[in-house]
Amino acid sequence: MKQKSIKKGSLAIYFTLLILALIAMIVLHNYDKLFSTPDSRPKNNMIVAIEYSPLSLYTYSDTLGGYSYDLLRLVAKKAGIELKYQPMVTLSTSLNKLKNGEYRMVCAEFPVIKENKDEYLFTNPIYVDRQVLVQHLLPDSTITVKSLLDLAHDTVWVVYGSSIENRLLNLSHEIGDTIYVNTDKEYSAEQLFLRVATGEIKQAVMNEHIARKMASLYPNVDISTSVSFTQFQSWILHREDSVFCDSINSWLEAVKQTPEHKALYKRYFNDSSVKEH
Repeated sequence: MKQKSIKKGSLAIYFTLLILALIAMIVLHNYDKLFSTPDSRPKNNMIVAIEYSPLSLYTYSDTLGGYSYDLLRLVAKKAGIELKYQPMVTLSTSLNKLKNGEYRMVCAEFPVIKENKDEYLFTNPIYVDRQVLVQHLLPDSTITVKSLLDLAHDTVWVVYGSSIENRLLNLSHEIGDTIYVNTDKEYSAEQLFLRVATGEIKQAVMNEHIARKMASLYPNVDISTSVSFTQFQSWILHREDSVFCDSINSWLEAVKQTPEHKALYKRYFNDSSVKEH
């Protein structure tokens, strides 16, 4: 009887150890799943989505240019890394690809405000800008919206997925009336500006530096009404990619002290509408 008792005890211990081992395997698996970060992804993921705009990325004489693009090249050279650039289709698509790890960073018009900081990491400010109303001038060269109060019950176009939509929602609360917002995934800020210039739509809201560069070519468009205060513009990273964000910030600060950056800044910011930070 004593021998049988020992065998039963051994069997019980065996099953207990087996159960504990299974629990440990499950816990370790869930730990890796819950606490894995973009830093654990392959380090060769250096794809940067960059917005096609007069200040970020554009082509001239078969050459790529743009402040963000040229600044990224200076940063990559300083850091000794190779960045791969992906022209942005839409802001919302690029942000989704940033979240799922297809992109390492996004360079776009996306102000550093509380709502955005809760969802993404931002580099140190690249420059500051603000949002303005772009509206078609009437035949007598006057404008229909002389103050933001005039936007009550009116319709405004913005880029799809832009935080400008939230700004207009807040503005509607401030003026105590409804502002209707239209978006379309196919239209960039430049395309919306052209639609206003041709009279296809009445008005749109976008960042001032884009509006100002476009307005120099289209005198039938007014951009004098600001919709927001000055806001920081930074590059966007996954909220858990803090190590890479710190590295980018370090490289950025080093690049900003060089003669190459001073020349770059002078080339792109030859007016006072947009300021470096």
